[in-house]
Amino acid sequence: MLRVSHLTKKFGELVAVNDLSFRVQEGQVYGIAGPNGAGKSTVYNLITGNYAFEGEIFFDGIPISGMSPHKIAQLGISRTFQVPRTFPSLTVEQCIGVGARFGDSESFDPARVDEIIAFLDLTEERERMTGELSLLGKKKLMIGAALATRPRILLLDEPMAGSNAQEIRELMELIRKVNEEMGVTVIIIEHFMKVLTELTEKLLIIESGSRIAEGDPHKVTHHPEVIECYLGQAYAADN
Repeated sequence: MLRVSHLTKKFGELVAVNDLSFRVQEGQVYGIAGPNGAGKSTVYNLITGNYAFEGEIFFDGIPISGMSPHKIAQLGISRTFQVPRTFPSLTVEQCIGVGARFGDSESFDPARVDEIIAFLDLTEERERMTGELSLLGKKKLMIGAALATRPRILLLDEPMAGSNAQEIRELMELIRKVNEEMGVTVIIIEHFMKVLTELTEKLLIIESGSRIAEGDPHKVTHHPEVIECYLGQAYAADN
């Protein structure tokens, strides 16, 4: 479904992504992890058209290299960000409506907004201003606005950051529902290994923009190079 081939991105002398290749199959929950500064969010920015790069990216066999971000989004790739980004002057309903209009500007369907609000269990908050929501509410709303564009692939960038244990459980269940009930392929960047080992079918670890290991999450987290450059011996001893 998504094929990234020999992806390289340099910012001056800094090589942020270095000859990186991977594939994501339709219906997967695919994880990406690595140390801070490893190039994870840069990979998302390249997939979604924010920077020029060397290499190739294909979505359903279509080359999307060089496409503008809005064209890539309308093809069916949507994303969230590490810091929840909402429109604080809009209500929950209006914010999700923006996503729905962006996904299909020619035929806005209000029923899509209702469907997303119900799916997220935000019915009681639909008239609230987005700036008044809790951190969890803002995260759910950001996912909802992305889903409203009718994506086939949803890129989640550290959705658990800043969340407590209960919020993490709620977000994990929501991601499962997005994948299983909506049929959306999910790629997730995350630092919480327990989240990745429970949610994902395949896990990619990168460091300094390069692939260190890829495969079954439980096996990858015990890979010697992954333990050395990222997880540390304490994680290995506890798991």
